[in-house]
Amino acid sequence: MKRLAWLAVALLAAIVLPWALGGGELLARLRGFPLPLLLGLFAMIGLCWTLNALRLRLLLQAQGKTLGLARTIGMVMATEFAICATPGGSGGPLTLVALLDRQGVPPARSGAVFAMDQLSDLLFFCLAVAGVLLYALFHNLNSRLEWLLAGSAVLMSLALLACWGVARHQRRFVALTGYLFMRARMSRPRRWRWARRWLHFVHAFKDTLGMPKSLLALAFFLTCSHWGLRFSVLWLALRGLGSDLAWAWSLLVQILSLSAGQFSLLPGGAGAAELTSAALLAPMVGKPTAAAAILIWRVVTYYFYLLAGAPVFVLMVGKPLLRRLMALRS
Repeated sequence: MKRLAWLAVALLAAIVLPWALGGGELLARLRGFPLPLLLGLFAMIGLCWTLNALRLRLLLQAQGKTLGLARTIGMVMATEFAICATPGGSGGPLTLVALLDRQGVPPARSGAVFAMDQLSDLLFFCLAVAGVLLYALFHNLNSRLEWLLAGSAVLMSLALLACWGVARHQRRFVALTGYLFMRARMSRPRRWRWARRWLHFVHAFKDTLGMPKSLLALAFFLTCSHWGLRFSVLWLALRGLGSDLAWAWSLLVQILSLSAGQFSLLPGGAGAAELTSAALLAPMVGKPTAAAAILIWRVVTYYFYLLAGAPVFVLMVGKPLLRRLMALRS
């Protein structure tokens, strides 16, 4: 009950913030937003789910598993729901591993699929931030955004470097974590079980990386297509409200806002993402337009994920895992 209460408070804060920012003009801006464009934004999310499902099917081929497209789309929707409904998205990996386990994919191999999925996302974000940096060289950008952009680039580069370091020096990583577990007074059998699971995961991840380069390139193309569509939602919302903000700046606002939401450890970054995007967008397009755009953006890319994904999650995962997810500590 306490977790549900925190989720309700976070959702309430996420709704109140745009209304407080937009004031009396917010309703007028929302009424003037084109209905066909709004329906098109929801259709884009459906296409995003399909692209993610195609990518998941492609990565599962390296594990020798073939799933139907409809079932894979359901898995993606249930996983996205768990990411949006749990602190820091911590329920996403657990949900995907549980769903793939029911299809006969061992946890080590499903974990490798999820890791490859996240690594391709991180690579896209690094390239996207690098593209925005290149764009900023030829356009005016205030000093605050310059620092935020540079900080994001450094953090993502460090994350990629950390992934490379773990892959390059995995024996030292296992030894270090084993030492830390020993200092934490973990029993010897549990430390050995962790080491065996890690080795199984490493072998499965190597199998995924050993896919033909053409398939890996196709998987990354699907990643870029998915995020390109999803990061176009805010830009199209601003266009529908009469603002001509450049796509690169809307991309930057979303990356920074979603990063702030992730670090806040609130479900889906509710509240933190709205506050960050409002602080960045309002000076560029004005408070009423920023408030309306943020509300539309979050309805399409957050609340819709919760509403559409909840019944799929319950049908595919069931109540036992739902209770485990709601018991997760932030």
